Amino acid sequence: MKVAIIGGGAAGMMAAATINEESPETEVFLIEKNDSLGKKVIISGGGRCNVTTGFEDPKTVLENYPRGSKFLISAMHHFPPLAVRAWFEAHGVPLKCEKDMRVFPVSNNGHDVVGVFNHFFEKNNTKLLFKHAANKIEKTEAGFLINFNDKPSLLVDKVVLSLGGQAYRQTGSNGDGYTLAELLGHTVTELVPSLHSFITTEKWPGTLAGMSFVRATITADCDKPNSRTGPFLFTHSGISGPTVFAVSALAAFSSVGQKKPLKIFIDFLPDITVEEVTKTLQMVAKNNPKKIFKNTLHHFLPLNLCEALCEYSQIFSHKKNAEVSKAEFFWAAALLKKVPLVAIGRGSGDEFVTAGGVELAEIDPKTMESKICPGLYFAGEIMNIDGFTGGFNLQASWATGRAAGTAIAQGY
Repeated sequence: MKVAIIGGGAAGMMAAATINEESPETEVFLIEKNDSLGKKVIISGGGRCNVTTGFEDPKTVLENYPRGSKFLISAMHHFPPLAVRAWFEAHGVPLKCEKDMRVFPVSNNGHDVVGVFNHFFEKNNTKLLFKHAANKIEKTEAGFLINFNDKPSLLVDKVVLSLGGQAYRQTGSNGDGYTLAELLGHTVTELVPSLHSFITTEKWPGTLAGMSFVRATITADCDKPNSRTGPFLFTHSGISGPTVFAVSALAAFSSVGQKKPLKIFIDFLPDITVEEVTKTLQMVAKNNPKKIFKNTLHHFLPLNLCEALCEYSQIFSHKKNAEVSKAEFFWAAALLKKVPLVAIGRGSGDEFVTAGGVELAEIDPKTMESKICPGLYFAGEIMNIDGFTGGFNLQASWATGRAAGTAIAQGY
């Protein structure tokens, strides 16, 4: 049997390795338009490669997928994060789980993760076809005929589409897999970027670029209001960081632009009530009646942020504590609990994954085989699956690649 796997990213590499392991006699062609494997894998996690998540409970893991969580139940059960970690360590890559539950190679080098597959394929029945860009696939009586831009065609018995989404375009992920899927009868949902920063109409965040916070609640006021709590930071054009990325994923299909801005709110003190903040401010002010009020806000937040908020709100700038009214104390506390921002754009080129993809109802979640075109399989981000940051997107790619490879190897 001959199998073509189109796309040499995480899902494609795992699918090929699985077939090699479970059906050594199967001839596998791993087709990649670049001159090497796993370019997105290598640069993920800032080049360290966030291999998977340290969370072990399946329910907890699946809660981190805004789209595709139910579809992933079977694949995640058969190849959960612990199994992924065991697989890489068995193949010579020691891993570590950090405090934030992200799992990295001990070496902090994404090349080591991809290197596992390079070494593996050298010793097994996988032919690596680099610089091969598939532009058409035809289902014939003899099998699948794959045509390339400037290379001879290839006839195989089965095909796995694992081309990824449209994020990280510099690595070659331009969405051409969606076109191939549509040619074979599949539906592709609306595609939008996810896990990105927000550009705000307010300029004051830019004056605090680089300032980060360990814990704050970010809320997007969209069709389905959503909130996430965790770390974030200010950028030259707005806000970014893990919590912002998570909110962007939940609000992926909401309009964000000059004509349809998205309201965002930041709660800098998510663990205490506005009443508690008010009471504390009044107590500090009573003990320091001559102190400038914006310096009293410094009890909770960095002084630069306090100054920016006072300037933006156009009050409190020069008032002393003794001059602040009860209503103003409450108003200031409410502001720290709900700082408003207006997002008018998504961070250009910052998106890490694509939300949307091949319609999941058209794919068997146990085998990853197409319900429309027998012999065609899917793996990875090409499907309508995406997760938050923290290793969840790579975990989904490993799991679905494993599921497709196992199904092929076992003759499903």
